[in-house]
Amino acid sequence: MSEVPVAARQSAAASLATALRGRWQSLAVRERRLALGAGGVLGLYLVWALAVQPAWRTIDRAAAEQHVLEAQWQTMQSLAAEVQQLRAAPPVSPEQAVAALQAATARLGTAGRLTMQGDRAVLNLNGVGTSALRDWLAEARTGARARPVEANLSRTAKGYTGTLVVAVGGGP
Repeated sequence: MSEVPVAARQSAAASLATALRGRWQSLAVRERRLALGAGGVLGLYLVWALAVQPAWRTIDRAAAEQHVLEAQWQTMQSLAAEVQQLRAAPPVSPEQAVAALQAATARLGTAGRLTMQGDRAVLNLNGVGTSALRDWLAEARTGARARPVEANLSRTAKGYTGTLVVAVGGGP
């Protein structure tokens, strides 16, 4: 590929500028004003489209995003406070933990059955509702200091069915 010499490019640019200047001079005053007005309108539109409008959209979205981020931050703060409370709580003896899990399971009625396997508790569920399962997990976490290890749950029309394994005491 051959490159066009710099002098040839400058010459072409100069001849184009001369031709445009001649065309401009040949226009009537009214046509020049119309061309300048159209150029001004086009320039204003470009400034709006490239600079003002994107910034305006960002400002509009920032308020909504700020509310979402604030809500997420508050949720994280409450979870962090809950973690601190759980860490500061005195340990629970294995007997107390089992009693707390059995009491929570009794509230499930016939839909839940608890079996102990060493330092783990296995909860068999059959049609437990979302709120009842959530309450059981909260009570297991706070009352027995148990933490979920494994869950094999499926949602049916009657609620959750399956097994939930929690670690009790100092076990892994």
